[in-house]
Amino acid sequence: MKAQFIRDIEKYASEGTSFAAATLGTFDGIHLGHKAIFERVQAEAEANGLAPLLVTFHPHPRVVLTPDNAPQLLTTIEEKEHFIPDFFSGKVIVIKFDEEIRNMSAEQFVKNILVEKLRVKKLIVGFDHVLGKDRGGDSEELVRLGGKYGFEVVIVEPIMRDAKPVSSTRIREAMLSGNFDEATDLLGHQYAIFGTVMRGMGLGRKLGYPTANVDYNKIKLLPPEGVYSCWVTVKDEHYSGMMFIGKNHFDPRGGISVEANLFDFDEDIYDEEIYVYPTRFVRGNQKFDSKDELIAQMKKDREIVIEILKEEKSNGIEKRAQSSNYC
Repeated sequence: MKAQFIRDIEKYASEGTSFAAATLGTFDGIHLGHKAIFERVQAEAEANGLAPLLVTFHPHPRVVLTPDNAPQLLTTIEEKEHFIPDFFSGKVIVIKFDEEIRNMSAEQFVKNILVEKLRVKKLIVGFDHVLGKDRGGDSEELVRLGGKYGFEVVIVEPIMRDAKPVSSTRIREAMLSGNFDEATDLLGHQYAIFGTVMRGMGLGRKLGYPTANVDYNKIKLLPPEGVYSCWVTVKDEHYSGMMFIGKNHFDPRGGISVEANLFDFDEDIYDEEIYVYPTRFVRGNQKFDSKDELIAQMKKDREIVIEILKEEKSNGIEKRAQSSNYC
């Protein structure tokens, strides 16, 4: 059974559901550490005759808690809905993170949500997980609450890379510092950018390199500005190409754009949903003195990208993007 997203927790609770093995968190990035937790949930559910359950929040808690310092996201809610089913089978409860949830103590959340509404008998969390107002529900407190309310707490140890735990914060820092390859290594999968195809200024087509302009969620953390090789999924079909992320210097009024030039493709896909997977950084964003100079550089970029894509096709990256399997 693929993951089923549920946004009405009251309706779920009223259906008299089975006892559950559950995990909860924001799961930003859906990285290697998250995957280990999901696998443990599935294993505990199967071994104990429980329903596997994943509980996440929308919006990201820090959007509510620290709106002036909220992080850009590695994975938007739309991307979670698309990718979580690739490696989690069960129900996904999306809880609206509002003032009521914000002000719940760890014990109130455990009692009112996890026990009474979700019927949790096994709670599987990462080693550094905390919940509740003022982050009062650390692992020690959760174990105490489990004893009080009749559920077992399972702590999943971190996945380590270079002697440090994999985390959303670490991946975000790598991305912001320009280390795209490190970020994707820590994720354990290709980075995805989701949106709909919108009309741009049409410069790419005029230059001989038509692009699909992605209307992405502005809370999405983008890779460093520049040119990348990429794989693209649109209308359930898969394509290779090159992409640009950044400020278009020929459009001074525009913001940061995400544009993908799909190879061997010439269709009208305006307003279609699109997933773009940048795979390898080719060069940084540059300002050119003329459009002819830009065209010459784009020709060089395309030649480099074609060689990269040949290599990626041979080592399986293409297949991972084409299967819509995030991992």
